[in-house]
Amino acid sequence: MAVVTITTENFETEVMQSDKPVIIDFWADWCGPCKRLSPAVDELSEQTSEIKMCKVNVDEQPELVSRFQIMSIPTLISFKNGNIYKTSVGLIPKNAILDLVK
Repeated sequence: MAVVTITTENFETEVMQSDKPVIIDFWADWCGPCKRLSPAVDELSEQTSEIKMCKVNVDEQPELVSRFQIMSIPTLISFKNGNIYKTSVGLIPKNAILDLVK
């Protein structure tokens, strides 16, 4: 499954109404650690269909950045049944990304 780009317009449908756990990667083009984390998020989206992997470009979605009080990037937030489950700030290894939904 491909990574889903999240916007304020599709957030409710893609995240809050998802029947699977969701992990959102808050990132930016200019962020070095974000560029290092991004391939792991992309790989996981292709390797597992049980988790919906998503990305939010913080420069393009200031409303979502404000809503979730994103202060540093990369930030990963996992959701289960429409509720925030776990949050991670900073670069983490690929296997730790999956721990966000366990």
